[in-house]
Amino acid sequence: MSNTSNTSDSQSSSNSSKGKQQDAAEDDELGPMEVLRQARAQLAELTGMEAESVSSFERTDDGWTLEIEVLELVRVPDTMSLLATYEVSLDPRGGLTGYRRVRRYERGRADARKPGGR
Repeated sequence: MSNTSNTSDSQSSSNSSKGKQQDAAEDDELGPMEVLRQARAQLAELTGMEAESVSSFERTDDGWTLEIEVLELVRVPDTMSLLATYEVSLDPRGGLTGYRRVRRYERGRADARKPGGR
């Protein structure tokens, strides 16, 4: 009977170490606010341009994808300044894995309406 007791003790010990590993993996994952902060900071460091806002973000199988609005060129009046939308990819821990400019526009311009849109 003592063997049975030892076996169940070792199983519970094994299960608790698996639980600790899962908890550590979950602790490595960042929440949305920390992801937004890291994405803005890393893009600014790489491009030298300050992020104005985050217009979208979503969790993906590979981490996170965000669209960040950046002031690229200051003009007078301010409504003529050039902004750009950058698509930024991050791994689950918030490390930047890639970015690309997807749109460039003047601050005072709205997107054109799509046919049938409101």
